[in-house]
Amino acid sequence: MLATRDLGPAPETEIIHDLVRRGLYAAPAALLVGFLGWRLDGLASVAIAVALVLVNFVAAAALQAWAARISYGLVAGVALFGFLVRLAIISAVVLLIGDQPWVAPVPLGLTLVIGHLGLLIWESRFVSASLAFPGLKPTPVKEER
Repeated sequence: MLATRDLGPAPETEIIHDLVRRGLYAAPAALLVGFLGWRLDGLASVAIAVALVLVNFVAAAALQAWAARISYGLVAGVALFGFLVRLAIISAVVLLIGDQPWVAPVPLGLTLVIGHLGLLIWESRFVSASLAFPGLKPTPVKEER
């Protein structure tokens, strides 16, 4: 079972493209809130946080798609240790830039948390997760009259 691998199309890439698209839709509103609340420091902090969130999701999907081509056992390992490594990288970036005068910690932290949770909750409405459609739910076709 652990040596089995998936050579079909990767649903991770389809889902992450949709998630990134929705994240880019929400980014201007988040940037506006950061700017209105903390001026340029808030704008820069929100921009960095949005970039971290989107890069984190893209990295997760790329790692999962890569591991699925090798073995399902590796998928489990990449899911666990990949999460820990990506969390450590995000923490390191926040610690590295946290003392800079142009960083506002409140919008940075709020955007990181709300961005991750909000995008996951929002995207869960569109994920099919069935054997027939392993990626996104198919869009209904309108009947012609």
